[in-house]
Amino acid sequence: MPTPRNLENRRVVLAARPVGIPQAAHFALKAASVPEPADGQVLVRNRYLSVDPAMRGWVNAAANYAPPVPVGEVMRSFAAGEVIASASRLFKAGDLVTGMFGWQQYAVVDAQTARAVPHDDLPLSTALGVLGLNGVTAYWGLLGVGQPRPGDTVVVSTAAGAVGSAVGQIARLKGCRTVGIAGGADKVRQCREAFGFDAAIDYKAGDLAAALDAACPRGVDVYFDNTSGSISDAVLSRLAVRARVVICGTASIASWEPWPSGPRIERHLLVKRARAEGFLLFDWMDRYDEAVQALAAWVRDGQLRYQEHVLKGLASAPDAIAMLYRGENQGKLLIEIE
Repeated sequence: MPTPRNLENRRVVLAARPVGIPQAAHFALKAASVPEPADGQVLVRNRYLSVDPAMRGWVNAAANYAPPVPVGEVMRSFAAGEVIASASRLFKAGDLVTGMFGWQQYAVVDAQTARAVPHDDLPLSTALGVLGLNGVTAYWGLLGVGQPRPGDTVVVSTAAGAVGSAVGQIARLKGCRTVGIAGGADKVRQCREAFGFDAAIDYKAGDLAAALDAACPRGVDVYFDNTSGSISDAVLSRLAVRARVVICGTASIASWEPWPSGPRIERHLLVKRARAEGFLLFDWMDRYDEAVQALAAWVRDGQLRYQEHVLKGLASAPDAIAMLYRGENQGKLLIEIE
C-alpha cells in the first residue's frame, strides 16, 4: 500500500452556494495531497459515498440543524471504506468503517468519529443504506416516535425510497397495514412487489384524496412524512384519533426562503388529539447499534429487502443530489469509487 505522501486525493468540493436543490454546476472536482494521520487519527480509503436528501440542507445558506458546508470545502457526506493507516488504538489497517468522511477518495479523521462496520457478512454498501443512516432513521423514526401498534394503518411518503421502503417493511413486521405513496407507476409497483406494501398510491396520477380514502377507510394511525407539501396536506386531513405524525423530511419544498405558506394543521391535531414530532437521527445516536443489530438480523432472514442504485466514480457525484430530487434513482443512491 502506498504511503499517504505518495497518494493523490480526488475530492468533490462545493464551488458555489445553491438556493434550493444543488445542481452539478455547484460542485467541482479537485485534487489534493493526502496528509499523514496524526495521533488518534486514521486514514480511510472510501469505497462508497452516500447521497441523501438532507445534503440539500447542508449546502444551502438557509438555517438548518447543521452549519452549511463552506464554499471550497469537501462536500459533507457519509461514506464507508477501509482503514489503510492508523495512529489510533481503536482501529487497525484493514478495518472497515463508516462515518462522515465526505465526497472524496481518502479521508483523515479522528478515530472516535468513525464507526466500525460489524456486519462483514453483508455488502459494505449496506452500511450507508439499510444498515446505516437510512435504515436506522426508519427504525427509530417509526418505532421510537411513531410507536405503531398491531392493526394500525401506517402511511409512508416517498415509500420507494431508502428510508420509506424500510419504514413500510418494519411496520408490516410489527403487524401494521401499510400504505405507500410514491411518484409514478414504476415506483408504485416497486412498493407493492419489492417492499410488500399492502397498498400503494401514485400521487402523480391525480385525485390523491380519493385514493387515500380508499386505502385508509379507518383513517391514518401513523404518518411517516418525508415530503411535507400537498401530499402531507392530504394525509393530515385523514388522521385517526390519537394518530402520530413523524416528520422526517420536507423533500417537496424547493426552498425555505421565503418561508412557504400552506393549510393549517392545528385543527387536525386538536380534533383528533394527534401528535406530530420531528425526527433527526442525531438525537438517537446512543441507540444506533441497537437498531443496526435488529436490521441486520431481518436482512439476513430475508424479512427486510433493500435496493441500491450505484453510480460509478467521483465524476458522477456533482449531479447526484439533483438526480435524487428528480426521482431518477431506483433504490438507495450511492457512489462507488473506482
